[in-house]
Amino acid sequence: MSARVLVVDDILPNVKLLEAKLSSEYYDVLTATNGEEALEKAENESPDIILLDVMMPGMDGFEVCRRIKANPDIAHIPIVMVTALTDAEDKVRGLESGADDFLSKPINDTALMARVRSLVRLKMSLDEWRIRENTANQLGVVGEASNVMTEPVEGARVLVVEDKDFENKKVKETLAQDHDIVMSAESGAKAIELASAHDFDLMIVSLNLDEEDGLRLCSHLKSNEKTRGLPILMIGEIDDMSRIAHGLEIGAHDYILRPVDRNELIARVRTQIRRKRFQERLRSTYEISLSMALTDPLTGLYNRRYLEVHMQKLLQKNQTSKKSLGVLLIDIDHFKQVNDTHGHAVGDEVLKIFAERLTANLRSFDLVARIGGEEFIVILPDVSEQRAYMVAERLRCSISEVPVPCGVPEGTLNITTSVGGAIIDHGEHTTEEVMERADKCLYQAKEGGRNCTVFEGVGKLDPAQYKSEERQVIE
Repeated sequence: MSARVLVVDDILPNVKLLEAKLSSEYYDVLTATNGEEALEKAENESPDIILLDVMMPGMDGFEVCRRIKANPDIAHIPIVMVTALTDAEDKVRGLESGADDFLSKPINDTALMARVRSLVRLKMSLDEWRIRENTANQLGVVGEASNVMTEPVEGARVLVVEDKDFENKKVKETLAQDHDIVMSAESGAKAIELASAHDFDLMIVSLNLDEEDGLRLCSHLKSNEKTRGLPILMIGEIDDMSRIAHGLEIGAHDYILRPVDRNELIARVRTQIRRKRFQERLRSTYEISLSMALTDPLTGLYNRRYLEVHMQKLLQKNQTSKKSLGVLLIDIDHFKQVNDTHGHAVGDEVLKIFAERLTANLRSFDLVARIGGEEFIVILPDVSEQRAYMVAERLRCSISEVPVPCGVPEGTLNITTSVGGAIIDHGEHTTEEVMERADKCLYQAKEGGRNCTVFEGVGKLDPAQYKSEERQVIE
């Protein structure tokens, strides 16, 4: 996963060391040597995450963090404080100022890389919702932009998975100061049962359960549709760092080490609650406000009006993030014959299922819109060329390989689709230009026999080359 990392430290060797480590993992690294420069680059360079030293002359890391989190335009950027300070009060001070984590020097490389990857994934999801809020704002259906730091933290619903009574008691007593509603489970099975029956804001999972593996529970929760978006805070020992890193990789959001400091626990819980409520509010406000004006009533997908504004926002974002965008135009083959032969009611059924299959085979932050009668568009933010080819073929096969159930005497219809695609670099582009480039490829796919994928600069894709590609949905 590509990302831009801003490293802030007044000591040049420290900067170079972190830059080398991150570059070796193919991250794009920006650097700053003081607080003022860090604020400027945070505002102008669109980093995906900030690694921030605390002890700097002039403006220290705590103040830099506070100022970033006070700015609604950049407050959502994750911050990891990196410092030689080991006092628990300093760690809590950093977390309370808005930092997402607090790593002590010398840095554990495993913990650092796992934390960076985890927070980048979270930011990508937030970025998409913020862009959508911005789009809605421009269209006049949503009020001014919100700030994650202003979200309330009290009264959260928390599930604690812990089989030691004294640890359970400690967590409940700590969270009582925020009037949180805390339930507990002594096993993974009980936790899954409770998570299925209730809507929690956070789950705290012990990695040191006596009879089972807490990490396996985390994996199960992240693979289940209902609990996939539920924040998970792991509790472990210092010797569990490799397992904690793996937990972050599979989707857990944060961790705390034993012996658990009560102030650190409440600070980390508040961070997760604040972020979850921020994202939920973005989603709720956005969906309610736009559902009538900007969605297709038949398929529930976005319509052309929304697409044109949203794509322009994505193109602008790409100029600063230096990333690529995949654009796929998808057209149902011989759809007029479906309507003429079987009637528009059957045609509507086909359109609905077609839209459902497209959506089911994409990431949560990809965009699908219906822009014409039987024409659809898919936007793939931050995607490589090979991944775009694989996604395009996966979408085509999802239609052609399984007959579409509908109200015809046979019960199903065999439907195929043609795909035209283009990879858009981070240069200056217009929505019209981008769609025209993909449309030319779609025309070639239609002329080339239909039920195929044609990409700009590549031509018709060989289905056999991408046939075995397993579906990989990134949350």
